[in-house]
Amino acid sequence: MLETLNIIGMLLEMLGNLVQAFGGQIVPQAGVGGGVDVKESIDVLVLLKDVLVFIVAFSAVFGIALAMAAQRFAVKIDPRVDEVRGVLAGAHCGACGYPGCDQYAEAVVKDPDVAPNLCTPGGSRCTESVAAITGKVAEARDPIFSRIMCQGGTSKSRKRYVYEGVRDCRAAVIAGGGDKSCAYGCLGYGTCEAVCPFDAIHMNEDNLPVVDIAKCTGCRKCEVACPKQVIEILNGGKAVLVACHSKDKGAQVRKNCDIGCIACGKCVKVCPYDAPSIENNLSRIDIDKCRVCGLCVEPCPTNAIVDLLTLRRKAIITERCIGCHKCAKVCPVEAASGEKKERHTVDRSKCTGCGICTANCPVQAIEGTFNTKEVLDAAEKKKTERAAAKAAKAAEAPVDSSA
Repeated sequence: MLETLNIIGMLLEMLGNLVQAFGGQIVPQAGVGGGVDVKESIDVLVLLKDVLVFIVAFSAVFGIALAMAAQRFAVKIDPRVDEVRGVLAGAHCGACGYPGCDQYAEAVVKDPDVAPNLCTPGGSRCTESVAAITGKVAEARDPIFSRIMCQGGTSKSRKRYVYEGVRDCRAAVIAGGGDKSCAYGCLGYGTCEAVCPFDAIHMNEDNLPVVDIAKCTGCRKCEVACPKQVIEILNGGKAVLVACHSKDKGAQVRKNCDIGCIACGKCVKVCPYDAPSIENNLSRIDIDKCRVCGLCVEPCPTNAIVDLLTLRRKAIITERCIGCHKCAKVCPVEAASGEKKERHTVDRSKCTGCGICTANCPVQAIEGTFNTKEVLDAAEKKKTERAAAKAAKAAEAPVDSSA
């Protein structure tokens, strides 16, 4: 602060000297102690010369002062920020949680808590490059995609009135909250398609948005733009979803749409992991509990639950099978079968990979499902604990001194 005041004082002093040096020549002085010099004519060339000299000198003083201030108060920029900026995708999409690539580059360099894997459009190569520049660990990140939580297209839903305004969902909402009978459904006017910077969303023939997950980066622009909050950005691996947001009661849902959730609770009953729950007349699946087994999809009477998983892991019964028949008893889709005391088999066309048989097998003979590693690790831990307990018991046993 003191140095700033010194620079300002120096500037004012130099300015005062300039005024004293040239002021008398440019402007005649009058008053107490001042002479009056009146001429019949003014030499324009001399006047212009004096003015020009004054302006040049004045500019030089300010230029020097600004240069001194810029040098004194210059902000040092870490060269790694420019390096990181150079390897980012440059989409300024906001998927990283920052307003743009410049802000993320600065944050990931300066803040040790900011991960190097937040640029989803850049992919794994970008993550590795950012990690190498910043000296951080490049951890794998599950892909995130836009999910459309509505299936009520034009052919499966009803309208309250005919909307003839601008084909934009936000404009349609202004006109009475939208033309659909369901107050929670997709309006189908393509605002999400218009705002997507990656050409990842397109409207289908039923006026519903379709997401191309090969292009989607999870930047959230469509999610923010949707006035009905129909779009959610979710983990790509969690692909069993209730694609409905309606909180109306079942009877009203059936009037508005052919494919909405009516909160019947069947998904809650069949799920072995307690992932679905009914709240406010709507079933919601807890993606942290969901194991993507798909058992809730078929029982849904309105097909409101969708299974977007294109490839599902199936159970495999290995040679360790003792033919206890337990897998056949617990399988909810009757995919496991076999004779007792003989190796069983799994019908892969029926198997959903729910992992129930894997968790219940007493000899850990089933593999291939999502929970295989968890089950095997637990069994190994249990075996180690039993061995340790046995050894401790043997150590505590009294020694026979008569021997």
